[in-house]
Amino acid sequence: MHSRHDYKELRQTFEQAADLYQQARPEYPEALLDDLVQVADLHPGDRLLEIGCATGKATLPLAKRGFNMTCVELGADLAEAARRNLTGMDAEIITGGFEEWQPEAEKRFDLVFAATAWNWIDPKVRYSKAWQVLRPGGHLAFWNATHVFPDDGDPFFREIQDVYDELGEGKPKDTDWPRPGELQEQREEIGQSGLFEVVHVRHFDWERIYHAEEYINLLKTFSDHILMEEWKREKLFSEIRVRLNSRPDSSVRRHWGAVLHVARRLD
Repeated sequence: MHSRHDYKELRQTFEQAADLYQQARPEYPEALLDDLVQVADLHPGDRLLEIGCATGKATLPLAKRGFNMTCVELGADLAEAARRNLTGMDAEIITGGFEEWQPEAEKRFDLVFAATAWNWIDPKVRYSKAWQVLRPGGHLAFWNATHVFPDDGDPFFREIQDVYDELGEGKPKDTDWPRPGELQEQREEIGQSGLFEVVHVRHFDWERIYHAEEYINLLKTFSDHILMEEWKREKLFSEIRVRLNSRPDSSVRRHWGAVLHVARRLD
């Protein structure tokens, strides 16, 4: 759907989904995390800073690999959920915005990364702030988990667009439906910062099956659906239930895509 809200408003909405986020959002592929660790030359005990950890979807699997995790999360409820999910791990969760956060003067990180959060950080600040807190030779990494549409994908998503259109929440006519491997890369933006050298870009895709209520819970964690007027949201969810429950397995097959970007700090 098309959003009419700016990123500062949208990024505040995830707090409302704190109770659903960990369960509803997909796990990131192990291959993506393996790739990140290898390319950034990370070793157990290294210090990692995560921007916008939410409930810890990427934090937990990395903490289990033995890294020292510091996370800066804007939402208080999301941060508290992350603390619960990371109990017993070498992880500190700080509540606040990355743009305003000030690290300890002597503390530098081996990796600064964001999993589906980089685009929510002020573009005027994010590269310079990441550069500031990294050690010389350290790495910046980010990726987004987003919807991709393979040629043999589930037709449900195109079919349901008539409901979004009826509600005045449809996609613009020129909206892309990217296939796996077609998501936009941000090499140029990274280079233009003058602070980082791109060392690795790789596309990943995976799929997950959602039953009707699972899919609705996923939508409840998306900023544009959270901000939708309640009557529109209820009408949409009701139609999704009807359509998915009419299928033999009452489910939908959704493909996810991510582009892992890794860049080295220039000194």
